[in-house]
Amino acid sequence: MLNQNRLRIAMQKSGRLSYDSKKILNSCGIKINLTKNKLIAFAENMPIDVMCVRDDDIPGLVIDGVVDLGIVGENVIKEKLIYDKINYKKNKYKILKKLDFGICRLSIAIPVNNTYNGLLSLNNMRIATSYPNLLKKYLDSKKISFKSFVLTGSVEVAPKAGLADSICDLVSTGATLEANGLKEVKIIYKFKACLISNNKIDYVKQNVVDKLLTRIQGVIKARESKYIMLHVPKNKLEQVVLLLKGAEKPTVLKLVGDNTKVAMHMVSRENLFWETMEKLKLLGASSILVLPIEKMME
Repeated sequence: MLNQNRLRIAMQKSGRLSYDSKKILNSCGIKINLTKNKLIAFAENMPIDVMCVRDDDIPGLVIDGVVDLGIVGENVIKEKLIYDKINYKKNKYKILKKLDFGICRLSIAIPVNNTYNGLLSLNNMRIATSYPNLLKKYLDSKKISFKSFVLTGSVEVAPKAGLADSICDLVSTGATLEANGLKEVKIIYKFKACLISNNKIDYVKQNVVDKLLTRIQGVIKARESKYIMLHVPKNKLEQVVLLLKGAEKPTVLKLVGDNTKVAMHMVSRENLFWETMEKLKLLGASSILVLPIEKMME
């Protein structure tokens, strides 16, 4: 049973967010044994309990105060926000942080042999979707008339089954669409996973939330950044700094026995591709090392 005095977090039991949700908690230094068949797990080193549930159940658990926080797809939250607004319900939760995983898009797809000539092609179509409110909000804004057919799963089979003319569904790679004879024609929203919170968290738990948010921010920054070490000609220092977008000013050190070059260490948020390294080489840089960062706090 979840302890009411400990911070309670809901996350997806299985599915596209499950692995990355576990990974970010582990990366934050939370020692917790999350196994496949375990629905509730308890952290050893922090007052945190985790409940593993269906993605769609997470907002309700947060709203009802069963849990304090939830890691959930932004698509689920946005759909529920519109539903709550339509039904005059107050939002009893807030988005604390957008995360760096669970990246997907809500797109409209049509049978691969059909012609698409812009949004007007969708006029008066029957569109199958699990996100009727998001779809309506978008198409209403474009003044497109349509009929929605709500499905909670296997949306991509609707056109073949004669249930709809097209679909509106989440897309990550597009492989599922292709396998079902569909083609993506319009991206209407882009989403990530996010951390949501109940509006009523007591002072003691808020301290744990603040610590967790600091660690999550550090993990995300570390993933986005690289630690770079290289030797640079003194007269090319300024050009190298401009080429590498650093989080802070670089550390510059003298080289023993070489007055023409210096050693430069810096954290860069740019994804350093081979092309960038080749540009550094052309500037006379040498001994270029690009290292991953495990943890980061500014």
